[in-house]
Amino acid sequence: MSYQAPLREMQFVLYELLKGDEILPSLPGFEDATREIMDAMLTEGAKLAQNVIAPTNVPGDREGCVYDPVAKTVKTPTGFKEAYQQFAEAGWTALSAPVEYGGQGLPHTLNTLAEEMMCSANLSLGMYPGLTHGAVNALTSYGTDEQKNYYLPKLISGEWTGTMCLTEPQCGTDLALIRTKAEPQADGTYAITGTKIWITGGEHDLVDNIVHLVLAKLPDAPGGSKGISLFLVPKVLPDGSRNTAFCGGLEHKMGIKGSATCVMNFEGAKGTLIGEPHKGLQAMFVMMNSARLMVGTQGLGLGEIAYQVSLGFAKERLQSRSLNGPQAPDKPADPIIVHPDVRRMLLRQKATIEGARAMAYFAALNLDIAHKAEDADTRERADDMVQLLTPVVKAFLTDEGFFCANDGLQLMGGSGFTQDWPLEQYVRDARITRIYEGTNGIQAQDLVGRKMGLNGGRSVKRFFGMLESYLKDNADAPFAAHVKDALAKLQKATLWLMQNGMADREQAGAAATPYLRLFALTTVAYFWSRMAQIAQQQLAAGTSETEYYDAKVKTAQFYMEKILPQVNGLLTDIEAGKDSLMQLSVSQF
Repeated sequence: MSYQAPLREMQFVLYELLKGDEILPSLPGFEDATREIMDAMLTEGAKLAQNVIAPTNVPGDREGCVYDPVAKTVKTPTGFKEAYQQFAEAGWTALSAPVEYGGQGLPHTLNTLAEEMMCSANLSLGMYPGLTHGAVNALTSYGTDEQKNYYLPKLISGEWTGTMCLTEPQCGTDLALIRTKAEPQADGTYAITGTKIWITGGEHDLVDNIVHLVLAKLPDAPGGSKGISLFLVPKVLPDGSRNTAFCGGLEHKMGIKGSATCVMNFEGAKGTLIGEPHKGLQAMFVMMNSARLMVGTQGLGLGEIAYQVSLGFAKERLQSRSLNGPQAPDKPADPIIVHPDVRRMLLRQKATIEGARAMAYFAALNLDIAHKAEDADTRERADDMVQLLTPVVKAFLTDEGFFCANDGLQLMGGSGFTQDWPLEQYVRDARITRIYEGTNGIQAQDLVGRKMGLNGGRSVKRFFGMLESYLKDNADAPFAAHVKDALAKLQKATLWLMQNGMADREQAGAAATPYLRLFALTTVAYFWSRMAQIAQQQLAAGTSETEYYDAKVKTAQFYMEKILPQVNGLLTDIEAGKDSLMQLSVSQF
């Protein structure tokens, strides 16, 4: 099976659901983001993903990256460098970057669509330019003019790539425990010493220079996370000399084998401060939030390609007869797509992917509005939505990307478990997306611990208001009753958290993961109701795409009847509280 970019689905969400062709060109600076331009971008992006990027995926997984312990260098799989160069030369690394530093200045929303195609085609290869976007965002927001003028043009053009160096052997999420040191030097630079692990793209042969954004502590740093600063540490210094930042080895992973995940040793490496001393987390969070939305898109991309492969298999694989009698009497058996359990898995993939795509693009569109809208209240409302949805997009889309890949493998039976088909790779690749850039449990803690109470609960109140306004104005919309019921359960769970989680933080911790899923399922139900409404209107108007829009309504029905009922169990889980989780002593495990 070869990847086919789902352009019709992307256009449906971008134009028909979200009105992106009306909203984006109306924002200052995005006047060129017309439908004609966006369609051209999607078409060219699809060609690149299908014809250049996708062919490197399976060979890249089999070959993996190779570390040279003598030179301390990393060789990427065959074909990766050439594919990356075509990607960069075609301008994709510069798509949404600032014009003043060589970017195209197009909306972040378009970058999200491009990332989805890239992740479906080859997630490992997509990792290299992916994190560079985060480095560009951090430098744009907090870098000095000197740093911006020297580094941004090279990063934006794709001539150089960027990394995010946070984790150390003794600490993962708890960054207060980092030990990497930054010693001030007479020339105003800093000597960075320490070891970072799990650094994506820390060393590779795609480009000549790699720009590391490194968290470290100054000698006078206060304790805890308040003492963390951020530094720019290039592989190659401006004078052309090699900096003392070296790869100490590659992690041996179950998936994304074409992505170089490195141990990085900084041996007094020369770096420059980004932003203010002791305020590195503030700058790094710009990069982290960008990465979290990107990882959510990775889950979407993997779910899409897993669905495409398993759907193709289900239409062709002959096995047994339909329970209601032969459906293909001219063949020795029926295609397995006739069987209810196979359809259950396929529809679960289709319904969650299409609903998740709506949520991801909605978050991206609001990010553009938050940055560009002229009206301050409009920017604030959009930013509230982005802040609230970032952990939900990251966690839910990566959960579902993995579940879709797993369902695809199950659907294909023994064939799915072999390397003759790519599903086993998608399962392995998708598994990491639920872990890195903050595990999905951490995303859930972020949602209930930070985002719900942000600005006095303003974000979640506005989210509820958006759904309530839709239900009030569209009482006869398809599946409005399902959305109303799910929203009531979500609001009840939110009230329970407010009453119990504030008094006992363990109650909030115990409820966090089921609450995030309840939040996500309700959000997707809202988008499915809207999508079904659009489809019904098109059918009533006598559209020529009858089959397409009819499928939208039927898929929405499947989601409401077969997936959304999970909200009942999730609410029960939340209201049960922490007792059954916390009452065992450690010795009783």
